Amino acid sequence: MMKFLKVEVSLLSVIAFCALFTFSNSTKDSTFANSVLDHQALTSQLDQLLQSDPNLQGALIGVSIRSASTGEIIYDHLGDTRLRPASNMKLLTAASALSVLGENFSFVTEVTTDGSINGNTLDGNLFLKGKGDPTLLKSDFEKIAKVLRQSGLKVIQGDLIADDSWYDDVRYSPDLIWSDEHTYYGGQVSALTVSPNKDYDAGSVIVDIAPGTETGSDATITVTPKTDYVSIENNVITVPANTKKDITIIRQHGTNNIIIKGTIPESSPIEREWISVWEPTGYALNLFKQSLKKYGIIWTGIAKVGESDDQTSRLVTHSSMPLSELLIPFMKLSNNGHAEVLLKEMGKVSEDEGSWDSGIKVLEREIAKFSVNPDTLVIRDGSGISHINLIPANELSKLLYTIQEESWFPVYLNSLPIAGENNRTVGGTLGNRLTSASSISNIHAKTGTISTVSGLSGYIETKSGEQLIFSILLNNLVDESKGKKVEDSIVSLLAKQ
Repeated sequence: MMKFLKVEVSLLSVIAFCALFTFSNSTKDSTFANSVLDHQALTSQLDQLLQSDPNLQGALIGVSIRSASTGEIIYDHLGDTRLRPASNMKLLTAASALSVLGENFSFVTEVTTDGSINGNTLDGNLFLKGKGDPTLLKSDFEKIAKVLRQSGLKVIQGDLIADDSWYDDVRYSPDLIWSDEHTYYGGQVSALTVSPNKDYDAGSVIVDIAPGTETGSDATITVTPKTDYVSIENNVITVPANTKKDITIIRQHGTNNIIIKGTIPESSPIEREWISVWEPTGYALNLFKQSLKKYGIIWTGIAKVGESDDQTSRLVTHSSMPLSELLIPFMKLSNNGHAEVLLKEMGKVSEDEGSWDSGIKVLEREIAKFSVNPDTLVIRDGSGISHINLIPANELSKLLYTIQEESWFPVYLNSLPIAGENNRTVGGTLGNRLTSASSISNIHAKTGTISTVSGLSGYIETKSGEQLIFSILLNNLVDESKGKKVEDSIVSLLAKQ
């Protein structure tokens, strides 16, 4: 997986842009009664494309195309065959989360105590209780510490305890491969975690590698946010400017020791990577401790991970952005951590158990409400990173058709990447794709990529004005990037109709 160039824009600009997009429930009107789409000609063109493309030799190809007005299947190629969806799985997770939690749902983080405050002293323990928020930043901990200090608190006569018991203690989804565990997209899931910036890759740090002062010197390495929770082993040497850059970054299994080795040329731009931490609850506690110290609050006991009880009293509550806003980084940037947190939260809310098993149970129940048949699916996580997940393309297109009637559909639609829009909080993972097709069509779709798998599912307005729903799942590919070219060819063909 590739990390996109970081650019921050205001949510208002995203909303303003999305307001211009006209695909909504209102599209399901008489326009489609007079469809000018030649289905027979389209079928012939698509068949020829799939049969002639050498990149598809030996691959499994699932394609489902429906009318967005009637739900009629216009084109079907292995549409009922179960295939690995990759991040197209997030289409089901997002719809279920909106249905179960609601678009106004917010995660909360609480600071509580089992003691009492006397003057500027708390006689008792202070608890930082996480309830799943994947968007917590170090600056949020500083806001919490500032509130505590403004209330007069200076001394905690007790321990500082991080509580992540809102969810279970299973950190990885069942099928995460070992080589992904140090990556930002394979980070551990905890009810108490923190993100390094506003991409909200929870449970990770940003590592920047810059050339040293001269040839032969060690590279300069910085970590954001600053924390001693991770240690850096710097084995990167600065080499002459005309030398090739060659850098490898790993985190040793079961530790927070990050090993960086290789070479970086003089005058080379900064090399940046996101690396997940081991046990994100401790990482959040580390940054919270820094924030308390910044505002002059000390504690006499120890800082540890533990669990509070029902007898604690609340001192501070921090709320996340609503789900309607969280869906933007979740879907546009295809954030795996958000998907797994939302799955566990659905389990917690509906089954009183924040686990993958309970979350999947709730998801399967919800998608059945949208005419998707759970018996045709194999679901192992919320993000699609598992190679065991299996979904037929026809079921994905059916979901996308049915949810158009839901009150939250505009929020869902706005969260999908928009082809050809290079503002990454609008175009997301489609920002640099389908630029020619997007000039004649509106294309909102979810991408998906894991090894040997590529997918693309969403909505398109053709040149003639017809609204279509499509799902393309390509499995057993030798090169996923070539699979994306096939998807783009199919969607471009639809755009021209």
